[in-house]
Amino acid sequence: METQAYEEELQQLNTITDEIDRQLTKLEGIPIYTGSDVTEQVLEGIRETNRRNLSLAIHEPYFGRMDFQEEGRESMPLYIGKIGVSDQATENPMVIDWRAPVASMFYSFTGGDDPAFYESPEGIIEGLIYLKRNIVIRKKILQRVVDTYSKGDQNESVTDDFLLYRLSENKDNRLKDIVSTIQSEQNDIIRSSKNTPLIIQGVAGSGKTTVALHRLAYLIYQYRETIRAEKMIIFAPNNMFLNYISNVLPELGVGGIQQTTFTDWALDILDYEVKVKDSSENLEKWFTTGVNRTEVSENSPGKWKGSTRFTDYIDLFMERYVASAVPDRDFEPWDNLKIEKETLLQWFSFEYKHYPLAKRRERIVTRIKNWIDGQLKYIEESNVKKDRKKKATQYLTSYMRQWPKYTALSFYKSIFMPTNQSSLVGSIPADILKTTAINCKKKEVDLEDLAPLVYIHNQLFGIEPQHKYHHVIVDEAQDFSPFQIALLKQMTQGNSFTILGDLSQAIHEYQGIKSWNEFLEIFKQNEVKYYELNRSYRSTMEIIHFANEIISKAEIPVSLANPVFRSGEKVKILKVEDTNRINTIINTTEQLQQNKMDTIAIIGRTEEECAILHYALSEAGLTATFIHSKQRKYEGGISVVPIYLAKGLEFDAVLLIDVDNQHYEASKQDAKLLYVGCTRALHKLYVLYTGRKSPLIDDIDSQLFTN
Repeated sequence: METQAYEEELQQLNTITDEIDRQLTKLEGIPIYTGSDVTEQVLEGIRETNRRNLSLAIHEPYFGRMDFQEEGRESMPLYIGKIGVSDQATENPMVIDWRAPVASMFYSFTGGDDPAFYESPEGIIEGLIYLKRNIVIRKKILQRVVDTYSKGDQNESVTDDFLLYRLSENKDNRLKDIVSTIQSEQNDIIRSSKNTPLIIQGVAGSGKTTVALHRLAYLIYQYRETIRAEKMIIFAPNNMFLNYISNVLPELGVGGIQQTTFTDWALDILDYEVKVKDSSENLEKWFTTGVNRTEVSENSPGKWKGSTRFTDYIDLFMERYVASAVPDRDFEPWDNLKIEKETLLQWFSFEYKHYPLAKRRERIVTRIKNWIDGQLKYIEESNVKKDRKKKATQYLTSYMRQWPKYTALSFYKSIFMPTNQSSLVGSIPADILKTTAINCKKKEVDLEDLAPLVYIHNQLFGIEPQHKYHHVIVDEAQDFSPFQIALLKQMTQGNSFTILGDLSQAIHEYQGIKSWNEFLEIFKQNEVKYYELNRSYRSTMEIIHFANEIISKAEIPVSLANPVFRSGEKVKILKVEDTNRINTIINTTEQLQQNKMDTIAIIGRTEEECAILHYALSEAGLTATFIHSKQRKYEGGISVVPIYLAKGLEFDAVLLIDVDNQHYEASKQDAKLLYVGCTRALHKLYVLYTGRKSPLIDDIDSQLFTN
């Protein structure tokens, strides 16, 4: 870095950190208000937010500088940070929040002499950018100053140099924010309109998860008058992944957003009326070796129950229930007094039509009881009144027995009763009909039953206010079903969605989708936007090209990953014998640790095989964490993990174990699995096999690896 630029930025850093220190000291000196005065509570809330934001900003107050000259004004330096900071005395901004409209140019401007612009509340603002500077600050210490654009300077490679510097940093056990290195195509997604549902196909390492989290932070900032953090929700594939991404939003100064798995979310809504069958055994079978995998049938349970066809099928039963819910007779609690059936039907079909079905029933029961009480007032003799009240109550109980009081499970169970299939014979495959009926009887369901159950619950009882969302993120969405997305659409205001995934990593074929069109069709064509992120920022060029060779054999209908120009070592393919397999793994791992690889994954095929491998490694003296299907936390360091649980994680180095012709055949499923395993590695990838290597790597270009 140039001395002059460094000294200039050092002085600016001291000025800004001094101001943050002053403001923070003043706020911390004000006693925390705990009284009941509403005005003071609001003021205390503002002070607490400012304390939290300034505490975040003090150590790394900003990461960029942009010298911008608006038309008709002088050029001025704008410092960009995670949190906006103003001079308390003058109220002039010292640091611009990265989400502010003017800060968008820091990400969208890529050089050249053409005017830059941004969209402000007052309209389009144009001007010239004279300087774009990346700055690295750690714990108030200025570490790096890089000018990625200087007007008149022809050096255009500096931008990539800074990006590569950030990408080369080692990982720990948490995903980090990318606010200082957001790329132009990522910025477009982050700043998309709130009510535009986005579907994002992103290759491994394209930053799609991080982009989605930054989008949440942006939406909260941009729409702060109409959107609330607690009304936003993230659906992740498992609890370990939630733990892995848990630091990103707090680093961006955002809290209160719900983060869950679809299973946990659904069971909570259903008030744990059902329990989910342990799917780990079936999951292990799906990923075991030596299984002849033909294409999953559309009539398989996961596919059929996850389809919008099943939504239509449930709607038919709902319509049938609505048509026959009110008993086909008058309500006559005693002689010469009745509510005619037409009146009851009028209440149900018109007066209470805006209520969900179960609430309509409750309303009518209450109204009948009130009507009975009103009629009893005209009876003076106490004995007669008492007798008629008793008879009326008994009659009401008998009458309402003809009007089933459903729960989500009991209604779902009725769908699969053979007696209810008479008019729809053949609609449900016989094996699904039988298995589901047995499961429901035990109050036990499969994962694919949860979305239909929640859908029915909403029809019967309505959607509770806490389950009406301002924005929904679905991560690893290729493993979601159309039914799940349609259900969430029903519960989300303004179709505010960010749906992201990678078809090349669609390893749960028995429940997921084959094409993004299955989701695009759920939204109106003129509303939804589809993006492809094809640039991979995670792995080196050598690793990505190697992984591309594997996934190209699966013929997935999406583009291959395009790596950033970050070169490293070639992929190492090692043949090992059974007798020295454990020693080779340990020696390789220790060598990687000596080379400053902080996070290392030893990736096997199945959970059972990884458990055996972990035990053998532990007995041989290697300390490692075994990641299994019930894991809730990723610890970092050395991990032994089944390949299907590694999806979503990333490691400095990866050892793929047992990549032989027995474990990985020439199939689409195995190609996707190996692609997932390869693309977990940031810097170094080792592929180990015993016997004959997998046909998926047997004919890979020899220029891409070394033995």
